Amino acid sequence: MIKKKDNSEHYIWGDQCDSWILKDTPELSIKQEIMPPGTSEKLHFHNIASQFFYILKGQALFEVNHEKVSVNAGEGISILPKDQHCISNSSEEDLEFLVISNPSTHNDRIEIENK
Repeated sequence: MIKKKDNSEHYIWGDQCDSWILKDTPELSIKQEIMPPGTSEKLHFHNIASQFFYILKGQALFEVNHEKVSVNAGEGISILPKDQHCISNSSEEDLEFLVISNPSTHNDRIEIENK
């Protein structure tokens, strides 16, 4: 079956961010997500999963292990297990990206408390 946003499971996370599940198995998760301007996720890490974020539209600001990295459309970034990370959209346009997780991040997300 051809997968696209129109025929994939959808959910909303954070502050009105959209996610479409394109593939979801225990070994692999692929999601297409949109973050409106001014949104961000909470700092967290995964014990087992590696992730790859590929930016389709806009500019993402990542914090990875206390370092800020800007990633533009047409670029990607790898996140290793145990890397503390979060993504935010500080621009004035929607941020659209793919996030690929291997294995899936189900039950493998540990949020970091703000101190």
